[in-house]
Amino acid sequence: MAQDFAKAAALETEYIDLEAKLSDPSTHNDQREARRIGKRHAELKPVVAKYREWKQLSEDEEAAREMGAEDASFLDEAVQLAEQKEQAAEKLQEMLIPRDPMDGNDVILEIKAGAGGEESALFAGDLMRMYLKYAEKRGWATQVLEAEESDMGGYKDIAISVKSRGVVAPEDAPYANLKYEGGVHRVQRVPVTESQGRIHTSAAGVLVLPEAEEVDVTIDPNDLRIDVYRSSGPGGQSVNTTDSAVRITHVPTGTVVSCQNEKSQLQNKESAMRILRARLLALAEEEAAAAGSELRKSQVRTVDRSERIRTYNFPENRLADHRVGYKSNNLDAVLNGELEPVVEACIEADMQAKLADLGEAQ
Repeated sequence: MAQDFAKAAALETEYIDLEAKLSDPSTHNDQREARRIGKRHAELKPVVAKYREWKQLSEDEEAAREMGAEDASFLDEAVQLAEQKEQAAEKLQEMLIPRDPMDGNDVILEIKAGAGGEESALFAGDLMRMYLKYAEKRGWATQVLEAEESDMGGYKDIAISVKSRGVVAPEDAPYANLKYEGGVHRVQRVPVTESQGRIHTSAAGVLVLPEAEEVDVTIDPNDLRIDVYRSSGPGGQSVNTTDSAVRITHVPTGTVVSCQNEKSQLQNKESAMRILRARLLALAEEEAAAAGSELRKSQVRTVDRSERIRTYNFPENRLADHRVGYKSNNLDAVLNGELEPVVEACIEADMQAKLADLGEAQ
């Protein structure tokens, strides 16, 4: 089957140009631009490597067939090379599927307790620890930007920054892997607050936002209303005696972000602005997708934040992802950060759906 990889050839040309820019010392005078170029270079590197592998196999196969006209032993080698070339072509075809442009981004992960009172807040804490351990296994850096604790040590609301260390390929970045976590997570277990030993069902919501750089979102300072107030902890007790907590309201959209986790008003303001930028970027993405002729979203996740995506059944040590049919009986391991099989199942289902869409379009 003849292959036309004109798109891959164009990406190879872009890759060569990016390599030249990265080797130019003047590029690094602007660190933000150097980071952008480095990020794109890392994104293209595996695609170009696979394209070059396919080209080399094509040339080797052609040479083997030419030599096979004089020596039949080369024909067996040509058959093997043809099989390898076809495998490389299939993989390259997958790699050329348009990626979510946000895949290479870092993430701000928000977890909010839902219906279920203290039990829901305790479950939100379990989810937080699961994501922190998963991030540690992936080598990502994490930082708690804001946390509102419940009376029993859970969390009513918590926001975590998850960042890759250095420049990584998009498929290894936090957003490419964590974006499937957005939605409602349901838990079934006997609560610590239940004296009769009955199984209780509650839920927590997870919102995954690609972290925005300042250049990604333009915020007019005149559109912001900034209030400061005294921080308070669980039960309302004072955490400190200064007005260090910050509440920022983006007036045009009505988006409100509050931060009181840090002791410094300046640090709380910086954390609140990071969360605000991420929320405004997500809002702009949703509006652009809704206005466009094609809805740019994952085939697996949904923009409906009320969708129940997963159930964590403690009595049976079972986890079930309702979107892709994934089930496992190692809930304790998953909550300890062994989230990779679940994430891979979502990525694979997303890939297959996109390949099916491409097949229908051709």
